[in-house]
Amino acid sequence: MAEKGSGRAPSKGKSKPANENASAKTAESAVSDTGAAPSGLADPAEFSRHMGEIAARSNKILTEFIARQQETGGGGQFGISDPLNITNAFVEMTSRMMSDPTRLWQAQIGLWQGYMSLWQATASKMLGSEPEDAVTPEAGDRRFKDSAWDENVVFDYIKQSYLMTARWMQHTVEDVDGLDEKTRRKVDFYTKQFADAMAPSNFLMTNPEVLRATIESGGENLVKGLENLLSDLERGHGELQISMTDQDAFEVGGNVATTPGKVVFQNDLMQLIQYAPTTEEVMRRPLVLVPPWINKFYILDLRAKNSLIKWAVDQGITVFVVSWVNPDEKLAKKTFEDYMLEGPLAALDAIEKATGQKEINAIGYCIGGTLMAATLSYMASKGDDRIKSITFFTTMVDFAEAGDLSVFIDEEQLAALEDRMNKSGYLDGKEMATTFNMLRANDLIWSFVVNNYLMGKEPFPFDLLYWNSDSTRMPAAMHSFYLRKMYQENKLVQPGALTLAGVPIDLSQNKLPTFILSTKEDHIAPWKSTYAATQIYSGTTRFCLAGSGHIAGVINPPSDKPKYGYWTRTGKNPKDPEKWLDGAKFNEGSWWPEWKKWLDRSAGGTVPARVPGDGDLKAIEDAPGSYVKMRALEPNPSSK
Repeated sequence: MAEKGSGRAPSKGKSKPANENASAKTAESAVSDTGAAPSGLADPAEFSRHMGEIAARSNKILTEFIARQQETGGGGQFGISDPLNITNAFVEMTSRMMSDPTRLWQAQIGLWQGYMSLWQATASKMLGSEPEDAVTPEAGDRRFKDSAWDENVVFDYIKQSYLMTARWMQHTVEDVDGLDEKTRRKVDFYTKQFADAMAPSNFLMTNPEVLRATIESGGENLVKGLENLLSDLERGHGELQISMTDQDAFEVGGNVATTPGKVVFQNDLMQLIQYAPTTEEVMRRPLVLVPPWINKFYILDLRAKNSLIKWAVDQGITVFVVSWVNPDEKLAKKTFEDYMLEGPLAALDAIEKATGQKEINAIGYCIGGTLMAATLSYMASKGDDRIKSITFFTTMVDFAEAGDLSVFIDEEQLAALEDRMNKSGYLDGKEMATTFNMLRANDLIWSFVVNNYLMGKEPFPFDLLYWNSDSTRMPAAMHSFYLRKMYQENKLVQPGALTLAGVPIDLSQNKLPTFILSTKEDHIAPWKSTYAATQIYSGTTRFCLAGSGHIAGVINPPSDKPKYGYWTRTGKNPKDPEKWLDGAKFNEGSWWPEWKKWLDRSAGGTVPARVPGDGDLKAIEDAPGSYVKMRALEPNPSSK
């Protein structure tokens, strides 16, 4: 689910930037222009011993990997496996491309003309002139931030030729006629993945920063990088699990997820946390937050300064949060319906016992919001009106335009995924993490390859990336239903097409005051897709568009130095999301106070603050509870 920052670790004892006048004509002279004196190789005997240890570890990892592949039958009949069904997409694209050789020839001519222009510009730079670049990196592209990419003629040429080729390749496949939309999207996505992987910044001899570090350290950065690579392979038992942060720097309940509270209820699927008040009076209506179970809830409670949970408590709200279990094979048959019955509906019953209040406000985040949309329809059919307002964070209910995630949803891939889940009983958390990381590969994969394996640095301690690495499993039955019925068939948005607990689901039955928060750069729940809900719900709907992405756009607390703003609009929401944005007002700072003003209308008055455990539900354990502390490789406590 997750959208995150690059996490590029700052170097420890980082070398000085490249000489401003660097203009070497080879990679070797370019590095020497930094003025750095090579320190020489390490002691030969120590170096030899070190490499011997690395060779032994490498052999052990390779042996284990081969044995596991033989056990699982990996590789398929011909030794080649294509679970993502990429081959068929590219075969189709190639056949369509070859059917129009004229267009292909024109594209090749255009590329060569670009190369000629780049050669001419490079020659002019060598002679001292300053022609305009033929192509420049996109805003926010961190791969070419080192000054040598601009100041050194050789590296400037490498950078521009790569960018020119990558964009030509992507534009060429985009222009192929006759492809269906799913095939086109898959080809576009994996072409970009290939182009990103081939960036010169990812290789030793074409990355000036890595070359500089290699000369300065006498190659120690590469030895250390190889150690880091082996450690990540060992941690993944032969499969590469890139370390994004220092795992030992954080502890759930220690220095993240620290807002005081108590677990007051639990069942097989979730623990319900009630947070301790910090004000003498609170809203009469409690607030229950239903987060995604694809990730853990404490993204909303990383640190005190950016904790949405703590901020809401400080605003005088009695906050309850559903903390989902990290399921194992014993929960394989838990369904989407079970998540509704044992999640928000069970939470509503528990909150009434804990506070004596039936009327409750609710938030659903990502898939937690998708669940809440279905739950509201179920409750309306049952005459259950306990929820008085609903807020959705980055939530899709109409999956017609699901963005890049739809690349991973077709019959072949779903069948392969279901086969794996049926064997284990769940989807391994690292598979979901890899999928989300691929949506922003340069930030969430390749930046760490360069930092950890080429620069030989340790990952920087970063709480957001610690959370991102704390993956969760998905029960087989639930996840298959979710992918097929929503992503593949888009049934949720069709009235009566889905039935949960015997009730046909119709999202238009939501007549509540509704606040929808979307984020403009969301790679997981594209904002135009989430906007579609404004045309479905029957109640008064307030749409708010925050800057940044799926995580950073939501976790944007009020601050003296605001990072991102947000857009709002009064009046009726038009059908076209672009028209909404054209008529919207941009506001500086955090959207949190805007939402709080909206929620105040559903407060229901005030009452004395409620202390967890003082009601009919007694405290079970301290927040954040035991469920959230279960790592993906550990069994969950509910199934013991």
